[in-house]
Amino acid sequence: MAHLDLAGVSADGRRLLLVSQQGEEFTLEINPALRAALRGETTRIGQLEIQMTSTLRPREIQARIRAGESPEAVAGAGQTTVEAIMPYVGPVLAEREHVAERAQKSSVRRPAGDPGAGSRVLGAAVSAHLSTVGAKADDVEWDAFRRDDGRWELAGTYDTSERSGTARFTYDVPGNYVVADDDDARWLVGDLVTGSVETPPDDLEQARQRRLAAVSSDDLPLGDDALDLVTGEAAVPGEAAYDEAPPAPPTYDDPLRDTSADVEQEPAAVNAPPVDPSKHRRPVAKKRGRASVPSWDEIMFGGSSE
Repeated sequence: MAHLDLAGVSADGRRLLLVSQQGEEFTLEINPALRAALRGETTRIGQLEIQMTSTLRPREIQARIRAGESPEAVAGAGQTTVEAIMPYVGPVLAEREHVAERAQKSSVRRPAGDPGAGSRVLGAAVSAHLSTVGAKADDVEWDAFRRDDGRWELAGTYDTSERSGTARFTYDVPGNYVVADDDDARWLVGDLVTGSVETPPDDLEQARQRRLAAVSSDDLPLGDDALDLVTGEAAVPGEAAYDEAPPAPPTYDDPLRDTSADVEQEPAAVNAPPVDPSKHRRPVAKKRGRASVPSWDEIMFGGSSE
């Protein structure tokens, strides 16, 4: 390696003039990297080199890698090589791997209405379900990346004899739990039931089922009462409902009969219109009074005492 000595600075002040022991002259451009090296800022030299050879800044490169892009895609977007950006890609790839490992140890949040009890660890749930189809949990390739909203997404790519795909979970880091985002994720943890899905009943059918469930089969009335249950016109217990006109009160032809214990009945109206059964379902209670006892003269000769 040749040794160079500083001979001076160019007239424009942009280059250093160097000379070797054999008298050969050299120039060195004074740029930010050289100034950083003279100040001892060795970590900044690589950043300055990236900025000069790539259209993406180091922070942008790491953000795109953390969001799930591959190093090859980021290098192509930055118009540089993968080797040039690897000093910034490596730490982010390690971070994604660490998050994916933590997510597999977190609990799986059950869907709403799931009657199952207890919590499940994601890795254990995946292993238990894959064992039923002759596969192993180690066959799943896990990865994690951060979304635009700042939350992490866990992706597991699998290929079994029954199903293959990429399962996606939302990983809540503070709560240490995952939520299945698609059917592949639900199948991977054993929550997806394959086969035909029963069509849920409509609102009218649900209302009928609730009404039938509220009425016991032993107490369900029959005949006309069953029609009253549908129309909402239930008869009052203890009251009789007549399909025809109520019977007329009895009459007494014997004038010598003692009628002191009988109840006076109102005479039937002459030429009264027929009673409509549909308008008179229940008999109307009449006022009752004590009958007067006729005298002997009224019985023998007729006429009133007045």
